[in-house]
Amino acid sequence: MSQPTARGKRRAILGLAATGALLLSTVAAAPASAAANVIPGVDEIVSSANLTQIANVPKFGGLAAESSYNSDLAFQGDHVFAGNYNGFNVFDVSNPASPQVVSQVICPGGQGDPSVFGNLLFFAVDSPRSDDSCNSSAGSVANPDHWEGVRIFDVSDKANPRYIKSVRTDCGSHTLTLVPSKDGKDVYVYVQSYSPSATAAYCKTPHDKISIIKVPVANPTSASVVSTPVLFPDGGGARTSGCHDITAYPELDLAAGACMGDGVLMDISDRENPVVLSQVQDTNFAFWHSATFNNAGTKVLFTDELGGGSGAICTPAYRDNQGANAIYDIEGSGANRQLVFKSYFKIPRENSTRENCVAHNGSLIPAMGRDIMVQAWYQGGISVIDFTDSANPFEIAYWERGPLSDTRSILGGSWSAYWNNGYIYSNDIQKGLDVLKLDDPRTNNARAIAFEELNVQTQPSYPSCTTVLRGRQNGSLTIKSGITCFDGVTQNGAIKVNPGAGLIVFGSKLNGSIQAAGASVVSIVESSVNGSVNAPGATIRDTKVNGSVRTS
Repeated sequence: MSQPTARGKRRAILGLAATGALLLSTVAAAPASAAANVIPGVDEIVSSANLTQIANVPKFGGLAAESSYNSDLAFQGDHVFAGNYNGFNVFDVSNPASPQVVSQVICPGGQGDPSVFGNLLFFAVDSPRSDDSCNSSAGSVANPDHWEGVRIFDVSDKANPRYIKSVRTDCGSHTLTLVPSKDGKDVYVYVQSYSPSATAAYCKTPHDKISIIKVPVANPTSASVVSTPVLFPDGGGARTSGCHDITAYPELDLAAGACMGDGVLMDISDRENPVVLSQVQDTNFAFWHSATFNNAGTKVLFTDELGGGSGAICTPAYRDNQGANAIYDIEGSGANRQLVFKSYFKIPRENSTRENCVAHNGSLIPAMGRDIMVQAWYQGGISVIDFTDSANPFEIAYWERGPLSDTRSILGGSWSAYWNNGYIYSNDIQKGLDVLKLDDPRTNNARAIAFEELNVQTQPSYPSCTTVLRGRQNGSLTIKSGITCFDGVTQNGAIKVNPGAGLIVFGSKLNGSIQAAGASVVSIVESSVNGSVNAPGATIRDTKVNGSVRTS
């Protein structure tokens, strides 16, 4: 959040009002394309019929203050780590309709983006502190003894996280991105920061770089900065002095950087020395904020944080291509890959001038055969968009609250909205943790995919459907190659999956045996099987099997 200003003033944004209990006075749901000019009342909720809130946990304890902004989210198993400018919360979401508080850590430092890797949680600190402790006070970037950067916590006991290490980085850590080493022995932390000053002690100009921290997994307290690669050796232009956010796709050795005035595509096959492959600018973009790949790694969706996150840009005063998403295809191969612009997307609803609204953090929904993502728009709410056709993205669902006040501007709304294991989780700056359920035939099959750990800026891959089948299928089926996906299929006949091929089943009825020894993936979710299953390594969840089962 926030565009760069003078160091020491970059946190100055609109004042906030005290928040009360969430009012669930939902108005009648409308189609996703409707309600373009209907602005809900204070705390009123409007949504499309297919997106419903099922839980809310208001801000509480030491993170409840109006000026204590909720920020990013990370996921591990049944737990959600919810960042805040003054620390983080850990929630148990084994029952998503009733999140339970596990712990709260008070550790002020600004921004507060968390990422989790095994027993380690990494926490971004982008505000000068008097020292690196959780008891520190506000500091000054002009003081060489003051600190900002990355804090590392041991979260093996989620009820009692332990602060174990700090790493100082130039200009602090506005955001951070985890990139595991290829051998799994280390995890790299790509640190994004900006707002340098000629008078600063440790955040000097030029600052056309990122910081890379190497963390040995077996000895995390030895973490240190090992590289500070300059991404813009030509100076980066007037608007670029660092990066706001980087999304890595480790499996493809790619990363997409939203670097203030530029969007970049990088080769990260050498984790300590990323190489810029393509660099783009856009006169309609004010501040390149974040990036999302599609699962195939053939597209990148960039967001524009016009107004620094505090501006009311979802009003008639702004064009559809301002404060919007920009979708790029990745064309070419190897070192010749290039970002090629295809289209913009901005939510179709208008906000009041009291509501900060802009394209913010989102994630892919692993729907079969389509590129769909959910995205936060601050007080513009939550939007689900289909960008399968890069040139023609469209919204399929939305959910939003009305203004926090009708008398003054208050910074609020959904900071991050992410899909994780069948539900959408949103960290609202003022209203706390929201859990929503998306019920749509285009996305319900995404419940066939589950992640044990999810940091959205470390984008995971999931099995991609080569073929998607629906309806009735009669006769036996042999899957020779690729991944065949069943979505609401009645299969009358045995299924054989050859070694290396895959089968993903959702909401289907399989009348026949399944033989899948050596398959690349077998996932059977919310289905029934009338027959035996021989599929070592398979995932079978919320499914009734009338027959013998072998998965090990």
